Amino acid sequence: MSEHTAGEHTTDTATETFVTHRNLLFTVAYEMLGSAADAEDVLQETWLRWVKVDQEQVSDQRAYLVRITTRQSLNRLRTMSRRKEAYVGPWLPEPLLTAPDVALDVELAESVSMAMMLVLETLSPTERAVFVLREVFDVGYDEIAAAVDKSPAAVRQIAHRARRHVDARRPRQAVSAGESRVALESFQRAFETGDLQGLLDVLAPDVVYMGDGGGIKHAAPRPVIGADKVARLFTGMTGKAARIRAAFAFTPTTVNGTPALAVHLDGELDGVIALCVEGARISGLYFVRNPEKLSGVASEISLTLR
Repeated sequence: MSEHTAGEHTTDTATETFVTHRNLLFTVAYEMLGSAADAEDVLQETWLRWVKVDQEQVSDQRAYLVRITTRQSLNRLRTMSRRKEAYVGPWLPEPLLTAPDVALDVELAESVSMAMMLVLETLSPTERAVFVLREVFDVGYDEIAAAVDKSPAAVRQIAHRARRHVDARRPRQAVSAGESRVALESFQRAFETGDLQGLLDVLAPDVVYMGDGGGIKHAAPRPVIGADKVARLFTGMTGKAARIRAAFAFTPTTVNGTPALAVHLDGELDGVIALCVEGARISGLYFVRNPEKLSGVASEISLTLR
């Protein structure tokens, strides 16, 4: 085999391995960053490093790729933290369109849900990496230690601390995809018709609403808490006039592993509303309107409407 042919074979093998694990690597990066666009950038950086590796010297290709992805995500996460400090209003993760069958995998659906992604935001970068790798993907402590440049003993301590932190803040009562859809349908009906009582019936008393306009679109400057305040906020969005309500269109979709609504205004995607449902009532509403965070889902949502 010539040197040129051998090089092509090595690249082909590297490509095949990378494609095999791409979905895993993307999910690791997305759960660490909360941004699909940044996760894609991390995968590009991972690929560029991976093709330079001597494949024959790698005993566990999956672990090696996860290690590169984790390190690149940690670097990106530290850069993003500076961007978030200058962000206008509440910051929400970039919506990720997921197939409906993702919701059937309860653990994966919860791990990428808006509610859980916001909990992960409260961890330090290293805690977040350790939690995602250990709790979501069941990566061994030795592998995690190599990825985050810590000893296995230190990783065990970090994992315990991160798990305790997350458990204290994660949604209290997981519900099935079917129960979430029922809550979404009730919310959609009330939202479309401006039905204040209908909204109050489906919202939990301590529901939290967060809107992310990124300073580009109008959004509440801080979280809104309480069923009455949130219900009045949503009835105010559509307005009482029929002509205003007619300009809105609401389409059920699946975002971050849970049922959600795509909101169109005058035919253009205006935002995505993700829900957190606990005990048959909505405990969290997350309305992403920042156009920069919608570019990745706008075309896909449009395709589903055709």
